[in-house]
Amino acid sequence: MSALAALEGMDRLTSGEVLVAQNVAFAIMAVVMIVAALRMVTTRNVVHAAIYLVVVLAGVAGQFLLLGAEFVGVTQVMVYIGAIVVLFLFGIMLTKGSFGEDDGVSSEKRLMAGLVGLLVFGVMAAALVDSFEDAELSRAAPSTTAEVSDSIFSTYIVPFEAVSVLLLAALIGAIVVARKD
Repeated sequence: MSALAALEGMDRLTSGEVLVAQNVAFAIMAVVMIVAALRMVTTRNVVHAAIYLVVVLAGVAGQFLLLGAEFVGVTQVMVYIGAIVVLFLFGIMLTKGSFGEDDGVSSEKRLMAGLVGLLVFGVMAAALVDSFEDAELSRAAPSTTAEVSDSIFSTYIVPFEAVSVLLLAALIGAIVVARKD
């Protein structure tokens, strides 16, 4: 009987170690995401900002994988990192904007931008707390890839197609802007 108790104790120990490993992985990804997000908004080079955005979005995909939402994590990589960031970089490379220091930005403009950012953050935080303070999470979320695809292509087909048309319009606009006359 003591051998069975020892095996049960090992099972608990292993699941506890996995939980600790997931917490450590979460903390590492969260710290990397926070640093990359701060660097993304403070860097003066737009291409570097797009690269930092890739790091943040990859961290989000990693968080989804830790939560067991593999479909959403892979979709995050394919759609956001694979398509949206490439579209950002494509737009950055096609425009003839400056890639370095912007001499036209004074400290007064930076202060005003920071104040407006804090104001927007405060309003959004207050609205979210006011809207969702008594809300409970639903456990009835789709769990399999088939359920997720059924909800996308039945319930949310109109927003899905609207986003496809928007991305197509952005691609056509980029080609028109890039075309030499």
